[in-house]
Amino acid sequence: MHGIHHVTAIAGSPNANLKFYTRGLGLRLVKKTVNFDDPGTYHFYFGDERGSPGTILTFFPWEHAAPGHNGVGLTQTTAFRVPLESFEFWVRRLNELGVKHDAPVERFGDKVLTFRDPDGMSLALVGVAGAEAEDSWSNGPIVAEHAIRGFHGVTLKLEEAAPTGAILTDVLGFENRGHDEGHVRFKAQSTIGGIVDIHVARENLAGRMGRGSVHHVAFRAKDDAEQRQMVKKLVVDHRLAATEQKDRNYFRSVYFREPGGILFEIATDEPGFAVDEPLEKLGTDLKLPAFLEPRRKELEEVLPHLELAR
Repeated sequence: MHGIHHVTAIAGSPNANLKFYTRGLGLRLVKKTVNFDDPGTYHFYFGDERGSPGTILTFFPWEHAAPGHNGVGLTQTTAFRVPLESFEFWVRRLNELGVKHDAPVERFGDKVLTFRDPDGMSLALVGVAGAEAEDSWSNGPIVAEHAIRGFHGVTLKLEEAAPTGAILTDVLGFENRGHDEGHVRFKAQSTIGGIVDIHVARENLAGRMGRGSVHHVAFRAKDDAEQRQMVKKLVVDHRLAATEQKDRNYFRSVYFREPGGILFEIATDEPGFAVDEPLEKLGTDLKLPAFLEPRRKELEEVLPHLELAR
C-alpha cells in the first residue's frame, strides 16, 4: 500500500511542540526518542493509536533554531483528514486555542482550513466525507467523532511539476489526478496519507529551512524488498542518487533529493512502533537505540525537561 509514511519537521521549544500536538490537536505521542544523528535533541512522533503509516508527524525540536521561510523547494503545507461533519468543530477549536487560521477554501472539491503551529509550520485540516469510519486516537482531549484521522497529504511548492511528478508516479506509486488553481494532484492507493499536491510557483522566492519547516517527507515501502526495487528504479531510470539504508528502529530508510530539491525518504512499514514498548504504553518512556543506550544517563541530563505528563 503506497502513500506517505511520515512527515518530519523542525520545531523550537519541545514543550510547546508537545503541548500543541497532544493537547491542542489531540494526537497521540507515539514515540519519545532522540535524533539518532544528533542525540542531544528529542525526536517526537505523533500519530494515531498504533502509530500507523500515514498518520505520523515527527519533530526535531531544536530550541534555538532560526525561523524558516516557506518558499519554492520546500514542503508548503501538511494536511490532516477530519470528518466533514467535524469541520465547524475544528474552526471553533482553533478559535478557542487562539490559533490564527485562514478562511476556509475549497480545493479539489474538499473543504480546507489552513493554519500554523507555534513555530509557524503551515498545517491544514481537510473535511472528508466518510472519514469518521477511519481509525484515530480518541484517548485524548478530542472525542472520537471529531478526532484527526491521519494525513490527507502534503503540498510541495516547486517551480515545475513534471520532474517531481515522474518520481511520484514511476517510483513511489502515485497517479496524476489533474489540476486545480495552480495545483497538480497525485494520488496513491492508500486512503490515509494518499495525496501529494504540487503547487507550481515559478515566480516565488526559494524557501529557507528552519524552525517551522518540513525537513523531509517519507513514503511507504511494504518491506526491504520493495524498498530495494524502488531505489533501483530511482537510480537506474531517473539517475538520482540514494543513501544507503539506515535503521531507524521503527522503520528502515533511504533518502534522496527529488528533482526540485526536497528531501524524500522511502521508509518500510515494518517493524512499527510497538517493537520496543507495548501498544498501551507507546510514548511513555524515553526510548534509545541500542548504540545510544550506554549513554542514557548522559543524554537524560542534557535533554530539556518536559513539563507535560502523559
